[in-house]
Amino acid sequence: MTQIIVGENEGIESALRRFKRQVSKAGIFPDMRKNRHFETPLEKRKRKAVAKQKQRKRGFHS
Repeated sequence: MTQIIVGENEGIESALRRFKRQVSKAGIFPDMRKNRHFETPLEKRKRKAVAKQKQRKRGFHS
């Protein structure tokens, strides 16, 4: 769970920026997308293309 504590003199913009940075470091959004029920055809093609590139990069040719 990502959590930040806003300081007394800290603006909401900087607190939101810190929160977004922590969420991206934790990898919450990609995990959320992966576990989402519906995946559009475009997202499916992109995911498969990225997986294929990673597989080629690692040296596993099928």
